[in-house]
Amino acid sequence: MHSFSTLYEAKLLKRYKRFLADVIFKNGEKKTVYCPNPGSMLGLTKKNTKIWLEKSQNKKSKYNYIWRLVESDTGELICIDTQIANKVIKESLLKRDIPELNYYQKTISEPQIDKGSRLDFLLKSQDDESCFVEVKSVTLSRLQDISEFPDSVTLRGSKHLSILARLKIKGFRTIQIYLVQRSSTNYFKIAKDIDKAYFHSFQNAKKSGVEILVLQSLISKKGIELSKKRPIIL
Repeated sequence: MHSFSTLYEAKLLKRYKRFLADVIFKNGEKKTVYCPNPGSMLGLTKKNTKIWLEKSQNKKSKYNYIWRLVESDTGELICIDTQIANKVIKESLLKRDIPELNYYQKTISEPQIDKGSRLDFLLKSQDDESCFVEVKSVTLSRLQDISEFPDSVTLRGSKHLSILARLKIKGFRTIQIYLVQRSSTNYFKIAKDIDKAYFHSFQNAKKSGVEILVLQSLISKKGIELSKKRPIIL
């Protein structure tokens, strides 16, 4: 489990400049906090939305709090921190909690593929081919029971799929992991209407033999871990 320290309740006033948000605490104090999500966060930035913050451990940080969770009107917790997805997956790889990948003995973070290009993980085994893994955090849900990716145009995401496809052709095992950072959905699909180019990259990657793995987060105010539930790809 990726554990949180104490979380602080606040309400969102506005999110801006991608990585900043103004919030108001229960005591009426207003602050600017760091928002660790480069996407649009579609559906998650309505004014007065209840959110949960964690104090920054970086003493040099300009902002004392980091936005971690959104709490929906129904009480569902959604993790908006894209880097936590990588941390959850890395921990699960090291503990061999992902059945499809539990025979790899070595996990290398951020392997360089070529100049200026990296993926999230390289897995190595004595008895099998190396495996490259890319992780994407999924927070979007516009229709009941369905989660979607991406929530905005992502040229970087398309590039990662193309790299995975190229490595697969070269003989490596390659996997695109989508970690759904909310618990209320049972299905997953690519948001074609938001980014057609990404949808085509996704289709091409699948045809090339890139494996698609959709995993679900189990989220509480204590922390985040993998759920046993596997969303169905539409």
